[in-house]
Amino acid sequence: MEISREAILDKTHYGLKIYAYVLRQYYPNQTVLSVKGRDCGITRNPFNGGKVTLRIHIDGIIATHRDTELEAFKGDVFDFAQYHFRITDEEELFQKINKELHLNLEVKEKDELEWLNEPDDTWYANCSFFKAPVRNVFPSETLQLHQVFALITSDKYKRITEELRAITNVKEARKFKANRFDYVTLSGIFEKRGDKNLLKHSNLLTIDFDHLENLQELRTQLLNDEYFETEMLFISPSGDGLKWIIRIDISEVSHSEYFTAVANYIKHNYNIEVDQSGKDVSRACFLPYDPTAFLHKRHQAL
Repeated sequence: MEISREAILDKTHYGLKIYAYVLRQYYPNQTVLSVKGRDCGITRNPFNGGKVTLRIHIDGIIATHRDTELEAFKGDVFDFAQYHFRITDEEELFQKINKELHLNLEVKEKDELEWLNEPDDTWYANCSFFKAPVRNVFPSETLQLHQVFALITSDKYKRITEELRAITNVKEARKFKANRFDYVTLSGIFEKRGDKNLLKHSNLLTIDFDHLENLQELRTQLLNDEYFETEMLFISPSGDGLKWIIRIDISEVSHSEYFTAVANYIKHNYNIEVDQSGKDVSRACFLPYDPTAFLHKRHQAL
């Protein structure tokens, strides 16, 4: 059973009638509100010893209040009603207001499927997937982040990851990785891998940390970073690095500019120089085996 907030405000002149009703319970036979336009002046506050310190104002589409003495005493009309009725549950409060003020609002059964009609504002982080070798610049499919995570945590790349980490020669290891590992472009969907061929940015930025001596310590620090929320984090194919994927907003700042800002942030907060290759929006990210990889729950639910 539910009554909408909007319906109550429509029947109570932005909520002013609720303020008046509550105040009259404490000060009967008195003028409790003097409305002038959108301002109701100052009146007695029953929750501050009856002092004339309560200022009520119509703020947009709802009436709000504040106390000139009590800095913490402020909010909208429903907050005020909670003080009086001592009801914290919103639905119960709305029903109480409807009854006490005789609003005669129809109480409808709540439609459990109403959410299906709401606009879908879910963020889908899509990227292009490429089959090895890295010289193959044409994607074979588009993946969401949870699908990339599933590949990394499965056994699909376990054998070649172990083979790569057994190679001691740097040049041989680099060649092995380029020829054997599938890869993705985490920053977006591409017609062909290349910065000029970007079809849609994913709002993801990958930061590479290479040759770490304190890999697990940094992993914990990144997962608890106070400024950036981790979307995905996993150990690089080499085994001594991390790939940190975070969400960015490129509506006003370019990908490369955002990368520079994040790199500076990491230098300042972690004293680490990050791989500058992440500045390229089409940067290839090889897919290793990492059963301990982290994925934010917002992507797991997709």
